[in-house]
Amino acid sequence: MEMIQKINHYLSLIKFSHTVFALPFAFIGFFLAIHSGQATFSVQKLVMVILCMVFARSAAMGFNRYIDRKFDAKNPRTAIREIPAGVISANAALALVIVCSISFVVWTYFINEICFYLSPVALLVVLGYSYTKRFTPLCHLILGLGLSLAPIGAYLSLTAHFALAPILFSALVLLWVGGFDIIYALQDEEFDRKQGLRSIPVLLGIKGALYLSEGMHTLAAFIVFACFYFGGFSWLFAIGALIFIGLLIYQHSIIKPNDLSRVNLAFGTTNGIASVVFCIFACADMYFL
Repeated sequence: MEMIQKINHYLSLIKFSHTVFALPFAFIGFFLAIHSGQATFSVQKLVMVILCMVFARSAAMGFNRYIDRKFDAKNPRTAIREIPAGVISANAALALVIVCSISFVVWTYFINEICFYLSPVALLVVLGYSYTKRFTPLCHLILGLGLSLAPIGAYLSLTAHFALAPILFSALVLLWVGGFDIIYALQDEEFDRKQGLRSIPVLLGIKGALYLSEGMHTLAAFIVFACFYFGGFSWLFAIGALIFIGLLIYQHSIIKPNDLSRVNLAFGTTNGIASVVFCIFACADMYFL
């Protein structure tokens, strides 16, 4: 029982459930490589891609919690997190980051050369994000950049070369994630301002941040249509795309400058559903049509 509780604490530390944001787009990138005729399906490669995704994201989130532990302890919203609450020690969290980072690099070695050579760059982005809030309000885009590596990385795992379609999907992820992270950061606008931390809400205020987030998600919607055109998709993808865009619109409809009570619904639930549904329709389009 104690072991299960400990595992749950570590899963909570790295927000394992949030893997749902990037993993579906890794699946899209993987099956896009097969759909393009450049590769054939490989269960072994698919398992390795999933492992790389889990290890990279776990390292990134663990490092974020480790680096931000002092700020988290001061913020009433985050003081209950595992490190400031004393449930997991800072050294244990750092050890987890090191193990996950090494595991990520090792698995890329078994995928192919280009993934292995690019693995330190990927780690630099996903780990480096944790520092960015200290010096730039563009930290949300850095987070988006980190998650946007999923479709490109999965595509490279099978083809070992770049192509336009997965790059478009990566641009979509960058704008989508950056936009909803701005919404999430609205909760800490006052705290971040007092602590000298940088974010779009601190820079533009709550209303301005919402306008920018809406603009990014509008651009993301246009990129969805570009993915449809250049990816050679059909009507199943179109249905998934419309649902995805509809959920983007929905999350903005429930967040108001004077009412942030449903930020978690917009950030977690809505975006999690959007990514999974979009992935199902996109992959079904590639498999069945």
